[in-house]
Amino acid sequence: MKLVAKNFEKDSSGSVVLVPDEAEDMWHAYNLIAVGDRLKSTTIRRVQTESATGSVSSNKVRTTLAIAVEGIEFDTQACMLRIKGRNVEENQYVKMGAYHTIDLELNRKFALIKQYWDIIALERVDMACDPTQHADVAVVLLHEGLCHIMLVTSSMTIVRTKIDMNIPRKRKGYCSQHDKGLLRFYDAILQGVLRHINFDVIKCVLVASPGFVKDQFCDYMFQQAIRHEWKAIAENKSKFLPVHSSSGHKHSLKEVLADPTVTARLADTKAAGEVKALDNFFTMLKSEPDRAYYGMAHVEKANEAMAVEILLVTDELFRATDLATRKRYVKLVESVKDNGGDVRVFSSLHVSGEQLGQLTGVAAILRFPMPDISDDEEDSDESEDD
Repeated sequence: MKLVAKNFEKDSSGSVVLVPDEAEDMWHAYNLIAVGDRLKSTTIRRVQTESATGSVSSNKVRTTLAIAVEGIEFDTQACMLRIKGRNVEENQYVKMGAYHTIDLELNRKFALIKQYWDIIALERVDMACDPTQHADVAVVLLHEGLCHIMLVTSSMTIVRTKIDMNIPRKRKGYCSQHDKGLLRFYDAILQGVLRHINFDVIKCVLVASPGFVKDQFCDYMFQQAIRHEWKAIAENKSKFLPVHSSSGHKHSLKEVLADPTVTARLADTKAAGEVKALDNFFTMLKSEPDRAYYGMAHVEKANEAMAVEILLVTDELFRATDLATRKRYVKLVESVKDNGGDVRVFSSLHVSGEQLGQLTGVAAILRFPMPDISDDEEDSDESEDD
């Protein structure tokens, strides 16, 4: 994402002008744009014109519109963003108050105007415009007959392709059909790797599977690369890292990223940091439950006592349409930071973010035990029963 201009007032209102230059930037835009904001960008509008003879013709024109945002749709597969709202500025083609949908496009700038830029939105702009925040990792997750090829960026996991093939079972003395099916499966994966992984950008390719499937595939891939003179694979052999996973299903990505070998290799990536932080929370929940809490009410009580050492929160909470709810989460983040705590904002499109979302989306590791929080909960439950 490129920051073209920014203009903020003392009351925290203002605008930024941004240019998305890669697919992931659409995810950042989705987290920035909220209902009630104003969005200004060029768009295509079909208009009807009447000639002097009375004939009516319809033409598409490109015009600049400013709309008050009422709806936001994000397509995770295509990384497309559609913004719906009413026109709020005079335009020769569109009446004031008329509905229009703007499709945000790559390499086309847009201006975003907010009445209040909170700390979460400002940090999102900084992160989107900082190239060092991007994690350049690809994952080939497979077991016999199933494979997912994914790109893991700093904010999302993108499934580039899914390969699902039926491989004949091994039979005693009749392995040829099984072997032929396996080779066809490996060929399909290999074509997916060549098509979807840009080795000029990707720094590491994790090949994960149960058993020896990953090793067999890697051996086959490197043999084919030499045979067909595929320089993209042959010259980047060192980027491939075979690791264990329990299956080729997408949910196995979490255990892959938690592998110590992978963690060391991806030490600087946001995705690996999220997985490690969540694992630390679950470990604390088992070993010292009085220092690990989840749920907004419990975490807010811990924060009132300045006890929150690490706050874990999903970005989904900051997309709340209710302004008061969003401000409540923003206030918690600001307070934890003011008290010297560490705040980890998880992407809801990462497996770790999905898991945190199942725990209400907010959790905390405390500096010291606070058994009183759970005691208060039990007391309230007993009073309700009475």
